[in-house]
Amino acid sequence: MKRPIAALAAIALSVGFAPAGLAQSSGTHTGHDMKTPEAQKSQVQTHQASGTVTKVDQAGSKVTISHGPVPSLKWPAMTMNFMVKDKALLDRLPTGKKVEFEFVQQGRDYVITSAK
Repeated sequence: MKRPIAALAAIALSVGFAPAGLAQSSGTHTGHDMKTPEAQKSQVQTHQASGTVTKVDQAGSKVTISHGPVPSLKWPAMTMNFMVKDKALLDRLPTGKKVEFEFVQQGRDYVITSAK
C-alpha cells in the first residue's frame, strides 16, 4: 500500500513543480541576446596579428597572409585569406611585406580593418 501512495506523491510533486520550472520571471531572459543589431555591432571584437603577405587578389579584395598566433582567437600560426574592409588597403599590402594588422569577423569572413 505504501508503494502506490509514494508513486502518486512523486507524480503529484513533479506535476506541481513543472509549471514553476517553465515560468520565467518578468523581464528577464537569461541566455538570450535581446540586443538591437546596432548594439551587437558595437560588440564586434577586433583581433591583432602580424605576418607576411603571400598573395594579393585585387579583383576579389582578398589578401593571403602567413601570420603568427592570434591569442584572442586561440589560433596557432597559419596561412589564410582575409578580406579587406577598404580596397585601398591592398595597395599597402604587397606580396612579401611584413605587416601588423587588425581584423574582425563578419559572418564567415575575417576582414582586415587596418594594416601597418
